[in-house]
Amino acid sequence: MGIVLGPTQYGKAECRLVRIVRDTQRHEIRDLNVSTALRGDFAAAHISGDQSRVLPTDTQKNTVYAFAKSHGVGEPEEFGLLLGRHFVAGTESVESARIAIEEFGWDRIGEHDHSFVRRGQEVRTAVVTVSGSDEWVVSGLADLVVLKSTGSEFAGFLVDEYTTLPETRDRVLATALTVQWRYAHIEVDWAPAYDDVRRLLLRAFAETHSFALQQSLYAMGSAVLEARPEIVEVRLVAPNKHHFAVDLAPFGLDNPGEIFHAADRPYGLIEATVTRDDAPDPGPAWL
Repeated sequence: MGIVLGPTQYGKAECRLVRIVRDTQRHEIRDLNVSTALRGDFAAAHISGDQSRVLPTDTQKNTVYAFAKSHGVGEPEEFGLLLGRHFVAGTESVESARIAIEEFGWDRIGEHDHSFVRRGQEVRTAVVTVSGSDEWVVSGLADLVVLKSTGSEFAGFLVDEYTTLPETRDRVLATALTVQWRYAHIEVDWAPAYDDVRRLLLRAFAETHSFALQQSLYAMGSAVLEARPEIVEVRLVAPNKHHFAVDLAPFGLDNPGEIFHAADRPYGLIEATVTRDDAPDPGPAWL
């Protein structure tokens, strides 16, 4: 029996970067979490410990901070492309680079020049892959918490001897969405595109009378593809944040869908991919 080394990659995970633009008295802030991963022929490092082709992860971290100063941050997709191109072009042993970025939003407090408040729980994401002259961008968001207080059903499901869940024609539907969308090319105005995709997702969630969370995810992905021709694939992950009506009868009280226990676990986890039938090959975009 032979033993061989499979695919490998290495990098610096979660470089926390806060860039404050203070060119004037009115400051701006960008708050990122940047992870780098380099791919190439690093077999010697794994098999014999030979590090001669390995660019240290500490160097990758330093590059993130140095580029934030010398080039600025801009949109996360732009910053990811900048870093990925640098590692591939500047390091002979690196065949491809994957840059994953989370951005945490801040809002200005009133009109104050240098005071900000963190914007909710939602996180903007971007994953950039650079391999030679080929480039892929997957944008997204995570922890977008949404809820419908009605307009959701769950009935007609498969039943066996272990099924206890009753059918319902009126339930609370809530989830914390993670959504990623793949672009066909990189000629994109990133910030307006992100804002519009977010708007489309929320509108589809709100306006779809949901017979299942699966149906809602398909409706959201379809809405994005129908409105944004530069997007070719949408992947959605949705944990079902269950809300159970509390039995108030022991206290002599009715509960017509008003008082709920919000359970955090266990939870249903629904995942879906919605894509164009003529979408170009994703290459390593999702790896």
